[in-house]
Amino acid sequence: MTADTDAKKRRAALAALDLVPRDTLIGIGTGSTVNFFIEALATRPGLVRTAVSSSTESSARLRAAGVALVDLNDLTEVPLYIDGADEATPARHLIKGGGGALTREKIVAAAARRFVCIVDDGKIAPTLGRFPLPIEVIPMARELVARTLKARGGRPVWREGFITDNGNHILDVHGLVIKDPPALERELNQIAGVVTVGLFAVRPADVLLIGTAQGVETD
Repeated sequence: MTADTDAKKRRAALAALDLVPRDTLIGIGTGSTVNFFIEALATRPGLVRTAVSSSTESSARLRAAGVALVDLNDLTEVPLYIDGADEATPARHLIKGGGGALTREKIVAAAARRFVCIVDDGKIAPTLGRFPLPIEVIPMARELVARTLKARGGRPVWREGFITDNGNHILDVHGLVIKDPPALERELNQIAGVVTVGLFAVRPADVLLIGTAQGVETD
């Protein structure tokens, strides 16, 4: 990761901070760009009252920033969700899960009234698939799911040594050209043993903030 890329991520994170109403509840994702957002949040005490977190890592960072955490089960809705992505299209379809928190991220996104995705311009692609697609699987089903994915033309690679916060494994699927992200998301979700697919297309982002060398673009 270069200093230039970090600067772009920080620009996107700061732009997202400007969208947060004072004394509110937000959902928080996971990843390097989100870490810049939490870092900026710590300089604005009282801006965010409470947060729903998508990972143990983000939870620790939020507590250190002085933000109280709340259980999603105690809420009926999350007004605003801030998260990054590993790849994004101008249609705001996303691949997420490089950090392994895709299941909880998808749950919080589903509960959110508004989903703001923050990325640097290196993450933008006309078609998803350059970044391997993460799929969270039940451990006993890992090889079953892998064989099914191979039959569909993908090249699944087990992320060995990594266990999700939910106690599951991840397969990173290479070699996909994802022309219809919502259709593929629905299809892969039907494979027995799949917990979550790292496609966020059935419920895409509502706003895409793209950090560039010149500033921030909005899609």
